[in-house]
Amino acid sequence: MFAKMVELSRKLWRRGKGMIDPVILMKSLVVYQLLIHNSFASHMATMKYQVALEAGTVVAETPEGGVEFYVNDGHLLPRLPKVIMTMTRGEKAELIVQPQYAFGEKGREAGSGFRSIPPDSMLYINIELVSFKPVINVTGDFTVIKKIFKEGEGAFTANEGANVTVRYTAMLEDGTVFEKRGIDETQPLKFVTDEEQVITGLDRAVATMKKGERAIISIHPDYAFGNVEVKQDLAIVPPGSKVVYDIEMVDFIKEKAPWELNSNEKIKVAERKKEEGNLLFKSGKYQRAAKKYDKAADFVSRDGSLGDDEEKLAKSLRVSCWLNGAACCLKLNDFPGAIKLCTQVLDVEFHNVKALYRRAQAYIETEDFLLADVDIKKALEVDPQNREVKVLKMKLKQLQADSDKKDAKLYESMFAPKTKRLKVEKEEDEVVKMDMGNVGDSAAPSDGLIFDSR
Repeated sequence: MFAKMVELSRKLWRRGKGMIDPVILMKSLVVYQLLIHNSFASHMATMKYQVALEAGTVVAETPEGGVEFYVNDGHLLPRLPKVIMTMTRGEKAELIVQPQYAFGEKGREAGSGFRSIPPDSMLYINIELVSFKPVINVTGDFTVIKKIFKEGEGAFTANEGANVTVRYTAMLEDGTVFEKRGIDETQPLKFVTDEEQVITGLDRAVATMKKGERAIISIHPDYAFGNVEVKQDLAIVPPGSKVVYDIEMVDFIKEKAPWELNSNEKIKVAERKKEEGNLLFKSGKYQRAAKKYDKAADFVSRDGSLGDDEEKLAKSLRVSCWLNGAACCLKLNDFPGAIKLCTQVLDVEFHNVKALYRRAQAYIETEDFLLADVDIKKALEVDPQNREVKVLKMKLKQLQADSDKKDAKLYESMFAPKTKRLKVEKEEDEVVKMDMGNVGDSAAPSDGLIFDSR
């Protein structure tokens, strides 16, 4: 496949079609191959093996079904992962392992399924790679793990907002089945990803699947049903349960990207997503609402594809989504995010009162009172009777007064010791002068000579 891509790039490069220079492409493909090679570290292998000494004594043997382990964690011998990377599923091999690559001069004591292995022993291993499954850390923190049993078709996965059809068996860790869909005459499950129609872990994992892919998904309680008891079709899921899904992606329809739509379709999608964001905001789901507003704005971004009338409507939608997104940021205490979105609005509508008001709120929360004051004054210039802005002005005034008091106390505490010390030194100096005056009056010679205090 790589060779075909390089050849195609050469042809198009010669024709001036603007494709990547084939030399650059080849370098990129080499990097890609290295990434593929390194990805073996995130695979689960199932192996059967028998380990014997030179005399034929068997010192280790797997159960009939083999043993499963993460390749990057290693197993049996440190060099075994390198051997696995050279094998294909179902392949059998005979290994002769020199002592220095086995257990060396120390040997190994009996335990963990091993008999004792004498020092400096050469090992003879019959090995079979039963399966080799890619393992995906879906959430990045190992709370949702996907083991791929069957690779899917093509290069595309279901994305956020895709209409998916799946079949699965859902189980507890002990194997208790609590739900089936598309199995034993039940109907497959259809849902839209990223819409909270299923548990979060399942939602996130399904969005990474290809058509026809089959996988085992292990989900931590935080991404499953949490710490509550849930009654399902076939069994009860106890509080704090880790759940496992044996799932297959039957089919999916990806949400169309903006560039796949005409101008009218882009505006309709943006309006729909904005309305969905509004509903989420009203229900207190600010994080998801913010994502909806962000996506809506992306569909009507200023890319030159819209006509004049359509651009006016698109601009209004962008501004509305940015303002609503800023409101979400304020609710989520993401004040830099709110400032950024309001600034985007003010770049196209410098007199927008809502943007000035919300940016001032964010500035106040970050204690940038000077910039908050500037925005409040601008907002009142545009709308002098705006009640919300007036209330915010009063709040800012009080906060500035409180801040000034704190600063005054701070300066007082910083300089008070020095002031007190100077005062004491001055008083002591006055005492010395007074004493010296008294001595001069009582002991000065009558001839008026000056008293020498040295």
